[in-house]
Amino acid sequence: MTLVIGTDEAGYGPNLGPLVVAATAWRVAAAPVDAEATLAAAVAGLTTATGRPLWADSKQVLRGATGFAALETGALAGLAAAGGTLPRNWRALAEAVGAVALDQAAEGQALTALDLPLEIDATAVAVRAADIRDRLARQGVTLEAVRVRVVQPCEFNALVDHGLNKSDLLSQTTLELAAALWAGAEGPARVWCDRHGGRRRYAGLVARHFDATLVQPVEETAERSVYELPAAATRVEFCVGGESRLPVALASMTAKYVREVMMRAFNDHWSARCPGLEPTAGYPVDAARWRLQAAVAVEHAGVPWDAIWRRV
Repeated sequence: MTLVIGTDEAGYGPNLGPLVVAATAWRVAAAPVDAEATLAAAVAGLTTATGRPLWADSKQVLRGATGFAALETGALAGLAAAGGTLPRNWRALAEAVGAVALDQAAEGQALTALDLPLEIDATAVAVRAADIRDRLARQGVTLEAVRVRVVQPCEFNALVDHGLNKSDLLSQTTLELAAALWAGAEGPARVWCDRHGGRRRYAGLVARHFDATLVQPVEETAERSVYELPAAATRVEFCVGGESRLPVALASMTAKYVREVMMRAFNDHWSARCPGLEPTAGYPVDAARWRLQAAVAVEHAGVPWDAIWRRV
């Protein structure tokens, strides 16, 4: 048996909203060298109602009029396949992925008011998830866990103030999450991460988070950075285009879905307090527009900008 962990993020570039990092853990009845092919074969032909792949890079999924429905279908089907139940509100979603259910964010009340799913039929997804779980089992594959770490702007800014740059923050959060799923694993393991910006060298980070006394760099190129942990029979990889691998693809979709749900609540909250305020996805150019339009409402609410606006 091989443990395979895939990680990815959503919200690395925006000024508004959280950075969300997700990880998925799979057990595969195959040797490490065959694990990727086994996973791909197990989900071959799995599609949404519109013919899109069920699990793929979230940037490819979230396109067109049906993009959010496809994203929600894939993310919730994965969560239900791993946990056995479909989350029906924010509290249940947060509990399912191990994230903080509520914090002191101004939009917290709007978040808890959201019922899930937002755009798709819950019963159909629950039935689909059960079928997927059975299909994976027949191929010797188990989706064991889906986990998420949410870094809200206030925490993001505090970590930057303590000396982390944005790339460091992403790598630290990702490897903490991956190592938590990996801890105590028996047998060989593979950890697949999407590349963190332009970073090529991760040996020190891998050694620290996986508590490894020996980390052997195998490759550090523009496309891939690969490390062996001989004492733990583990290989950790950071690859450009990592979302082509199933565990990373589901992590990508889960991170994006959690962020989209949180941004839905963010926009609901502030639009109710600033009539005519258009919603935002939080990325720099539009975030600057939003900040200008929402400035009076934010000031009247007494919310510090550091709790809303990521400074890097």
